Amino acid sequence: MEEIEEKTNSEEKDYSIYQDINIDNILYSTIIPKKNQEKKPYKAIDPREIYVFIPGTILKIFVEKKDKVKKGEKLITFQAMKMDNVLLAPMDGVIENVFVKEGENVNKSQILIKIK
Repeated sequence: MEEIEEKTNSEEKDYSIYQDINIDNILYSTIIPKKNQEKKPYKAIDPREIYVFIPGTILKIFVEKKDKVKKGEKLITFQAMKMDNVLLAPMDGVIENVFVKEGENVNKSQILIKIK
């Protein structure tokens, strides 16, 4: 790996050159900014954790801790932007924990339920 500096708009940026990228049997040399090399690897969301996808208010919780659920069963109804949204169980399992209460305001990406 070779270090180089590039000046753009009077700013210095450090880059590292990677020369061993092979795509369809063609070797490419490319420059990747250091900030992109230091990013954490993508971690897939655990399908057992149910998150809210938009801020809103919890209207109804259909399950409790230790309840058995089937795929497609209603878990929670919440209201966001004057629309009711129903979250369904993505798989069969047992409710490990319910992190919210009816009437609670929730933020985007907040965990609601965990299934085991």
